[in-house]
Amino acid sequence: MSICPLCNALKQLEVYCPQCRFRLDDSGKVSDFLDPYGHYNDEETVKMGDGYPTTAEEHICPHLMFCPQCGYQEVRCIQEES
Repeated sequence: MSICPLCNALKQLEVYCPQCRFRLDDSGKVSDFLDPYGHYNDEETVKMGDGYPTTAEEHICPHLMFCPQCGYQEVRCIQEES
């Protein structure tokens, strides 16, 4: 079973905004924004509906990164670990 190191607070991602160079905040899994009740489902069901067709096969977890300074947003796919 693979787990996301960001979701489980095993690691922190240090990424900076390409517009203003402020540090981006990890706003969590993209699927949490698409379905606010999705965390009640099992992980495989969530991955089928997260909008990214290869998350289950590639064991990745898409996270929304947000800049509190200028509002820039991007999605980063985090490699899950065994």
